[in-house]
Amino acid sequence: QVQLVESGGGLVQAGGSLRLSCVVSGRTINNDAMAWFRQAPGKEREFVAGLSWSGTIMDYADSVKGRFAISRDNAKDTVNLQMNSLKPEDTAVYFCALGWQRSPWVVSSRSDEYDFWGQGTQVTVSS
Repeated sequence: QVQLVESGGGLVQAGGSLRLSCVVSGRTINNDAMAWFRQAPGKEREFVAGLSWSGTIMDYADSVKGRFAISRDNAKDTVNLQMNSLKPEDTAVYFCALGWQRSPWVVSSRSDEYDFWGQGTQVTVSS
C-alpha cells in the first residue's frame, strides 16, 4: 500500500519560511515524478511545484517562482518543499503527489497525472 505523509506545515508570519517534507512508503520513487499542490478555502486545488524523477527538471507555478524550491531524495523516498518569503496568499492545505512517468525528464502540472496523494498539511501565513 502506497502512502504519502506530509509534515512541516504550521503558522508563520508573512516573510517567514517553512520546509515541507513528504515521505513515501510502500513504493520506491525512482521512476516517479513528484509534486506539491495546494488548496485554499473555497478554491480549487492548484499546482505549486513539480520535479521529474531524474531530479533535473523542475516546474513552478508563477506565483511561487523565486520563493519556493522543490527537492527530492530518492534514497529516502522523500520530497521536500522549501518555502521562503511566504505571503498570506500562500495559506492553504499543501498536498504531496506522486505519479509514474515514462521519461526521467518530464514533470506535469496536471493533478490527473498523479496517482497517489497525501492527506495534506496546513500552512497558514499571517499578515
